[in-house]
Amino acid sequence: MPRGELRIYLGAAPGVGKTYAMLEEAHRRAERGTDVVIGFVETHGRRHTAAMIGELEQVPRRTIAYRGAEFTEMDLDGVLARRPEVAVVDELAHTNVPGSRNEKRWQDVQELLDAGTTVLTTVNIQHLESLNDVVAQITGTIQRETVPDAAVRAAEQVELVDMTPEALRRRMAHGNIYRPDKIDAALGNYFRVGNLTALRELALLWLADKVDEQLDAYRAQQGISATWEARERVVVALTGGPEGETLIRRAARVAARSKGADLLAVHVARSDGLAGADPAQLARQRVLAESLGGTYHQVLGTDIPAALLDFARGVNATQLVLGASRRGRFAQLFSRGVGVTTTALSGPIDVHLVTHAEAGRGRRGRAVPAALSRRRRLYGFALTVVGMPALTALLKALPDLTLTNDILIFLAAVVGVALVGGLWPALLAALGGSLLLNWFFTAPFHTLTIAEADNLLALGVFVAVAVAVSWVVDVAARRTREAARASADAQTLATVAGSVLRGQRPLPALLERLRETFALRAVSVLEQAAEAAGRPGRDREEGAWRLVASVGAAPARTPSAGETAVPVDERLTVVLSGRRLAAADRRIVEAFAAQAAVALRQERLTEEAAAARPLAEADRMRTALLAAVSHDLRTPLASAKAAVSSLRSPDVEFDIEDREELLATADESLDRLGRLVANLLDMSRLQAGALGITVASIGLEDVVPRALDELGKPAADVTTDIPTDLPAVAADPGLLERVLVNLVANALRHSPPGQPPTITASAHSGQVELRVIDTGPGIPEDQWDHVFLPFQRLGDRDTTTGVGLGLALSRGLAEAMGGSINPETTPGGGLTMVLRLPAATPTAPTEGPQE
Repeated sequence: MPRGELRIYLGAAPGVGKTYAMLEEAHRRAERGTDVVIGFVETHGRRHTAAMIGELEQVPRRTIAYRGAEFTEMDLDGVLARRPEVAVVDELAHTNVPGSRNEKRWQDVQELLDAGTTVLTTVNIQHLESLNDVVAQITGTIQRETVPDAAVRAAEQVELVDMTPEALRRRMAHGNIYRPDKIDAALGNYFRVGNLTALRELALLWLADKVDEQLDAYRAQQGISATWEARERVVVALTGGPEGETLIRRAARVAARSKGADLLAVHVARSDGLAGADPAQLARQRVLAESLGGTYHQVLGTDIPAALLDFARGVNATQLVLGASRRGRFAQLFSRGVGVTTTALSGPIDVHLVTHAEAGRGRRGRAVPAALSRRRRLYGFALTVVGMPALTALLKALPDLTLTNDILIFLAAVVGVALVGGLWPALLAALGGSLLLNWFFTAPFHTLTIAEADNLLALGVFVAVAVAVSWVVDVAARRTREAARASADAQTLATVAGSVLRGQRPLPALLERLRETFALRAVSVLEQAAEAAGRPGRDREEGAWRLVASVGAAPARTPSAGETAVPVDERLTVVLSGRRLAAADRRIVEAFAAQAAVALRQERLTEEAAAARPLAEADRMRTALLAAVSHDLRTPLASAKAAVSSLRSPDVEFDIEDREELLATADESLDRLGRLVANLLDMSRLQAGALGITVASIGLEDVVPRALDELGKPAADVTTDIPTDLPAVAADPGLLERVLVNLVANALRHSPPGQPPTITASAHSGQVELRVIDTGPGIPEDQWDHVFLPFQRLGDRDTTTGVGLGLALSRGLAEAMGGSINPETTPGGGLTMVLRLPAATPTAPTEGPQE
């Protein structure tokens, strides 16, 4: 059975019209004769969306009981049994009620697709898993319901339902999205213009990436290699030379001229595995490219222009940035160079040849190390000096050998010398062998004259072959040594990367790995003080440097105190102590140093983020406070003012009953306002550590009735069970009453009609436990701590029903008095708040600020 197709309607925020557009598509398909059913549509009380359902068939929802309450979910089995051609399933990121077959609705959708049903669904950009942290930074709200990006990217069609922030806010103000009592808070919080603009940009950029994927897939399927300039992509080619940073910055400026352009840095490595570029330079250039918003890539190839253009065409690049050739003019006479060749073969890709300070200076490459060790070269010279005369004597003793045989034997000897000692001993052996052959074995004998042309040709071929073989042996030895060195460097860097990734603190792990790799006593990272920068002589003083990080014993505190100092940038230097490194090892150390700079920057960014987190949390709380207070202060003030204004109005005469009702309304509103202000003040004192507490011995049988009386008529039905022999508690009477008022008010708010909360008390091990029990919907255990955060309410999207200070303040007050508040699940469903306080001891009351 073919798999069904997935069509997703993507929106930047609630209310843009995703569900409405999805239902329009369902009607269009139904009118064409397609079998369409509604598996689940959430209208959120929006009359236009509800009316759009119309005559479409709906599969009845499934009712699930959870924690004493009933919830409805999509009946997945019912939809599968119905086997429609198209199923409409709203809210892809929705979390199903526990007891459902799947945890998430997107998993239900996957089952429908596997059964061959095409699914129409909706999702908001803030619910994508990869964007969860970005959305939290923008809106200050962490989305608990997310859907994996892969599930959305796998859709055959993703349609963006777009609306400007201003139009969406007008829809909100007209009551087309949320209920009227939630509009003010929503407009002041989540639906601010800045939030909506940022979310809209996220949705557009994500969809653009999705379109890019589809375009790449289409080009691959159709075998299209030509560049399509759908989006500017700038590729900068890096050789690993010092001009790389100039090229990257130039390419970044080119990319910045086009909004949304991509920057890609690429290095073509030799496919023979030999080290060609400087790894330290490439490491620094990679960091620079990524810091400018680009990406770094490395490809293999022997033909650099071809490999470079293959990569550019593969990523659909529109522009290619190359550096002007570093080769001298003489070298350019024999080869056009990479830049000119690439430009000639680039086709529609624009090529920028950028001049730089290194252009035309020639390649100042590293000194080529000897292919063989000094000992082997000495052995080769000794073998030449001793072996050639000995071979001559042996051949003179053997009769009946022709000149051809003598030349072949001498040639074998030269090859042997080349294998032992390399090029120069072999060249000496070839020259000496040719002279010995001419003197002893070529007529006329014992002269350097050659009488016959054939003998001259034979000796010439001997010398040429001997030199060629010596050269090949020497090059092979050098390449073998370079390949072994490159393999060791690559293995070292791979080990470093693995240890850094696995470690919790990358910088110490990196330095320790560097110390172990080169058997050093200590490694230190030094940062030059700002006042010492640019002043000669001061960089050698210990006070001019700050030890940022170190491993090992007695780390160096100035660059001159160590055996090797490797500068990272203008201010950072890595100093090695214990032994002086060879020049060949310095290359890999420079790569270590570049990674150390990255690790140091990451650590500092982490520290800055940790330091900024309390400030961000305080700012978030202030924002939530202002948003909440804007409603909670306004409501009682408006009620009290309306009552007082009515009483003062000369146009209306009220009877005694109406006057009493208006006065009661004003009194209740002002009491509510007073409680709100008191909560805010107490919460600020708690956070500042300046809340005054007077601990005294008080009985719960005295304080509980006072708390219920303060709550008024709603608390009349609350049942209490407080034993008469219950010991008194050590607490501040006023604060304890406030705690009880908040706990009972919370229980009343969530208790079902006809099932009022219950208050019980008991004593255990020097503590008194008071339980406020309700049989409401309860709270999932994983969210127990969440409800004690200030300005939060479980399941709320706004703050229109209160500032959410009650439980947070209650816990703070209880802990200030030496007690605690913890939630428990009520047997049979609901929530029980357990207040634990120390039992009173016969001591005098004490007074002091909160610790």
